[in-house]
Amino acid sequence: MQHDRTDKHTENHAENHSENHAETHDMWLEREELAEAMIPLIGRLYRTNNVVTSIHGRSLINKSTMSILKAHRFARRITTEALRLEDTAPLLRILTDLDLGAAAIDIGRLRNAYDRAVGAGDGRTLEEFVRAELADIVGKGGADERTSTDVVLYGFGRIGRLVARLLIEKAGGGHGLRLRAVVVRRGSDNDLVKRASLLRRDSVHGPFEGTIQVDEATNTITANGIRIQVIYSDDPASIDYTAYGIRDALVVDNTGRWRDEAGLSQHLRSTGVARVLLTAPGKGSLKNIVHGINHGAIEDGDRIITAASCTTNAITPVLKAINDRFGVVHGHVETVHSFTNDQNLIDNFHRGDRRGRSAALNMVLTETGAATAVAKALPELAGKLTGSSIRVPTPDVSIAILNLALEQPTTRDEVNEYLREMSLHSTIRKQIDYIASPEVVSTDFVGSRRAGIVDGLATIADGHHAVLYVWYDNEFGYSCQVVRVMEEMAAVHPPSYPAVDTGGEVSAGR
Repeated sequence: MQHDRTDKHTENHAENHSENHAETHDMWLEREELAEAMIPLIGRLYRTNNVVTSIHGRSLINKSTMSILKAHRFARRITTEALRLEDTAPLLRILTDLDLGAAAIDIGRLRNAYDRAVGAGDGRTLEEFVRAELADIVGKGGADERTSTDVVLYGFGRIGRLVARLLIEKAGGGHGLRLRAVVVRRGSDNDLVKRASLLRRDSVHGPFEGTIQVDEATNTITANGIRIQVIYSDDPASIDYTAYGIRDALVVDNTGRWRDEAGLSQHLRSTGVARVLLTAPGKGSLKNIVHGINHGAIEDGDRIITAASCTTNAITPVLKAINDRFGVVHGHVETVHSFTNDQNLIDNFHRGDRRGRSAALNMVLTETGAATAVAKALPELAGKLTGSSIRVPTPDVSIAILNLALEQPTTRDEVNEYLREMSLHSTIRKQIDYIASPEVVSTDFVGSRRAGIVDGLATIADGHHAVLYVWYDNEFGYSCQVVRVMEEMAAVHPPSYPAVDTGGEVSAGR
């Protein structure tokens, strides 16, 4: 008898589960249809009005149906509930009807702002609210007050090609940063075809999103309609960029061959160059900029600055947040870093200690200047940090372990909740991400656009001692930071909506 009752219960449970599954699947199909209908609206805003849309920092430009659905699901981390497409679809339709000027609009944050206003007794309709919020750009018909800045990539390696992908992605109506040329040393007779192939295919980051054409007669690569002149040169000081129609260019040196002012100044001797950005830590008195931390230090008269290193960009925002809230007495930074192109594939001579041993077979203990470099962006931590690095046999994504002594006592939960809030609502939310999953591993962070991702489940905090684990895509996440610095140098940020104070912003501080 007991056996019969158990079977009957199992049968009913299975039947109910099937009904629930069918109902859930129907709901999924409805959401999928809504997401598909949003794609042409997102595209029209981008192409016609120079409006870049996002959901809580997740770009919607050129995204698939599934990506749009996932972006809505991500909103749970901000509001504890997924963002409903039934709420964002009408918002997008309103935006397309308003004939806006150029802007960056976070529709997730804009919808949340409206919901809060309604909750506070605001009787306006959604369209009335949006018109008021975007009053400065309503009816501007795609007008973009930003000037265009020509960009030259000097070097076309891992960072150079990823920066190129990001610039092509952000090309929009042609305002802002315009990728005009790439400078390399000729490697073979079919060099141009090989360069284009490396841009088209990437073993770590996947295929290029779009189309690429090569014109060997003019030495150009055209990617998604962006014509990129490939210039062959061994001398950064002797190129006439104006011969290619390039003027007042921002040259991004990705080679790392020169790291001081004297070496990088060679670029300024080439005709058509106005400024230089180094994608590596600079030496001497050069400003090392970590966007989100000290980008305000960039001045109009700066001719050469640096974007520091991938590790410095990953850890400095987290260290600032912790120092502002709890105070850092001293600490040690240990990075477990993917191998890089300067290491040997098999054992061979290398001028650096240990780096001559096979990168594919060994963990290699080496030095890192990241701990010292933090002080250039965050002077209050000068002399308080030490650091070392272990190179490991993975091609991308690294992790930094921050072992910190704190002024103020705290707990694991307090630290995690604080860093989670910083990743969602602070002025450094573009730099810090937060995750609390027992299953994530390094490859899960390939393609992250944040400088660093705090692994909340790995956090250790007890009293005055804390250990934090910060993942980072040392290629793509860093390239995103580089582009942010470029936008600051060129002053080409579009106006952003909603305003900061409508999003519940918080800043670090004791």
